[in-house]
Amino acid sequence: MANLKTKNLSLIIYFVFVLNMPILACTGITLCSKDGGFVVGRTVEWALSNAHLNDILVVPRNKKFRGLPQESLQCKEWTGKYGFITMTAYGQDFGPDGLNENGLYVGVYYLPNYADYAEYSVEDAKKSLSLGGLMQWVLSSFKNVDEVIENLDGIKVVQVDSKEYGGAPMPFHMKIADDRGNSKIIEIVNNGEIKIYDPFLGVITNAPTYDWHLTNLSNYLNLSTTASTPKSFGDYTIKSFGGGSGLLGLPGDYTSPSRFVRAATLTATCRPLETSTDAVFESFRILDNFNIPIGAQVPADKIPEKMESVTQITSSSDLKNRVYYFHTMGNRNIRKIELNKIDFATVKETVIKDNTGSIQEIKDVTPIDGK
Repeated sequence: MANLKTKNLSLIIYFVFVLNMPILACTGITLCSKDGGFVVGRTVEWALSNAHLNDILVVPRNKKFRGLPQESLQCKEWTGKYGFITMTAYGQDFGPDGLNENGLYVGVYYLPNYADYAEYSVEDAKKSLSLGGLMQWVLSSFKNVDEVIENLDGIKVVQVDSKEYGGAPMPFHMKIADDRGNSKIIEIVNNGEIKIYDPFLGVITNAPTYDWHLTNLSNYLNLSTTASTPKSFGDYTIKSFGGGSGLLGLPGDYTSPSRFVRAATLTATCRPLETSTDAVFESFRILDNFNIPIGAQVPADKIPEKMESVTQITSSSDLKNRVYYFHTMGNRNIRKIELNKIDFATVKETVIKDNTGSIQEIKDVTPIDGK
C-alpha cells in the first residue's frame, strides 16, 4: 500500500509539474578576460515548440516605440537613441536577449510563480510598458547599467497577455550588463515592485527569486577543485577514484537551483582567459553543460515536432568588441554579428534569418588515395 501511495503521489507531481507547465530552463553566465573583455553567455530553453529563436532583429536608431502592444491602450512612448539587435521568438520584435551598439546587454529568464507585474491603470498609462517594452526601452535608450538603474523609477511594468508568444505566460526576471563589467539583476514582484540585485559572478537561472539562490549557495561551501585527500580508519585507508572528487556533490539535474549552483561553480573555477575571444569560446564550453536533450525534459508523447533539443539556441555576447555570437539546436557551428560594422543611423529594420539549415555541417577528413 505504501508503494502504491508513493507511486500515485509521483504521478500527481508528474502531471502537475511536467505536463501543465512550459519548460523554460535558461542559464546565464558572465566571463572576463585579461584584455578587459566581458562576455555574457546564455542558453535558451523553450520546450513548447520551435520558437525560431535564430531570427535576429536589427533595430536602427531613432525608431519610435510603444511600451504596450495594444494600440487601444495609452502607454509609454519614446524614440530610441541607440540601435540594437535582439533575438526574436514567434515573430515578435523582442526575445530572450539583445545587445545594443554601446555594448549594453539585456537578457530575460523565466520566473514562474514569483514575477508579479502591476495592473494597468489609466493614471500611470504614460509610464506603463510590458516586459518586451522594458527590454526595448533599455536597449534603445541607455549606454550602460548605471543609466538604466537611475531611470527605473520613471517606468511601470504591467501585466500583458501574450498569446501570440507561443501561448506561454510571461513571468521573467532580467539581467543587464555593460562593457565596463557592471551587471544587475532586475525582478518585478509584488504587483510591480522593482527589486535589484548584484549578480553572483554574473550567474542567473530561473525561479525562485535571486536572493533565494544566493542563500542556497551556502549549502555548497564544501565544493572544491582540489581532490579529496585519503582518510584512514584504523588499518583501512579510503582514497578517491581520481580527479574531480573535490566537486563530488555538485548537482547535475536540470532544476533551476541546481543549474545555478553548477553555473556558479563552473564560472568560479574558470581558467584564466587572455582575450575576449577566448572568453567567448570558454562560455560556449561551459554552457555545453546546460544543453538539455529534449527527451530528458519532455514526456515521449508530448515532444513537439521539429525540435531536436530543449536548448534551442546558445548565445555569447562580447560586450567590449560589440559582437553577438550564437549557435542553434540544429546547427552548432558558431555564427556572429558584428555590431560595429552596422551603421545604425542608416540601416533599415530587418530580420537576419539564419537559413544555414537544421542539419549540422560535418567536415569529411577521410584520407583518400593516401592523401
